[in-house]
Amino acid sequence: MFILYNFVNALAWVVNIIFFVLQCLIFVRAIISWVNPDPSNPLVQFLIRSTEPILEPIRRLLPQMGIDLSPIIAFFIIRFLQMFLVPSLYDLALRLQ
Repeated sequence: MFILYNFVNALAWVVNIIFFVLQCLIFVRAIISWVNPDPSNPLVQFLIRSTEPILEPIRRLLPQMGIDLSPIIAFFIIRFLQMFLVPSLYDLALRLQ
């Protein structure tokens, strides 16, 4: 069972890192959107391609307003999942030990 424990423990660690990176990418995209960046910039294109699959469905659910609130909603969702899934995976790993 120690192999399954190690696998679930590593999975929890990877999921936690992925959530952290997503939060950072969304934060940087929100900050960059304030300065009207050059859309041909490779960094801007990367930020858009990596965050749009998360932000676009949230935008469809929100009513049209003068400000884009999807990054804030995405932060709450990601943080909730980070606080729920990661400890659950760590607890599951401990039970498998």
